[in-house]
Amino acid sequence: MTTEDPRAALLDAGERLIAERGVDVPLRDIAAAAGQRNNSAVHYYFDSRGGLIEAIVERRMNWLEDRRMGLLAQHEADGTAHEIRTLVAMLTAPILELIGTPPITHYGRFLEVVRAHPVIADARRLAGVDRAAVRIIATRLDAALAQLPPRRRRQRLETMATVMFALIADYERALEAGVRTADPDSDAAEIIDMIVAMLTVPVHRASPGGDSG
Repeated sequence: MTTEDPRAALLDAGERLIAERGVDVPLRDIAAAAGQRNNSAVHYYFDSRGGLIEAIVERRMNWLEDRRMGLLAQHEADGTAHEIRTLVAMLTAPILELIGTPPITHYGRFLEVVRAHPVIADARRLAGVDRAAVRIIATRLDAALAQLPPRRRRQRLETMATVMFALIADYERALEAGVRTADPDSDAAEIIDMIVAMLTVPVHRASPGGDSG
């Protein structure tokens, strides 16, 4: 790989190799894949493995934030900005749009791999919870699920991130392998429907100890 921007090359290589080989892929392999002769290139540009992971997550967040803010404005105007399906779509669809735009990225698979890494405080950070759009969407999702006991609501919202990243990663794999042809509207609708179903399935009985906590 050759590029005029070694930092960008390291981000590209890191995203791909971490997605394919796991978070512990040797940093020298990332440097080599980025066309860097210096095995310490990752440390030079990012200080550490954790710094590289944070930079890979962060570099796409501005675009995702702008896209979600635009969707929020659009749905505020049409009166659907508090509906569960719309809220899930605003979290999910921009990532699908990003990974499905040729060339196919490794970002979805990267997120699935790093979501449990210590440098990521919790799964919400991967979605950009420190960004205004995601804070608004997350707050509204919590309110939209107010019919659930508090503990169940917390569990489902936390599980939603796991499910979302897994579905997106599988979709990205299928696109890259050519076993699925991108149909953005239909593909997004299918994934969103599965996440909404998980969030809204009725509670059939109280779990041991009750669901009030």
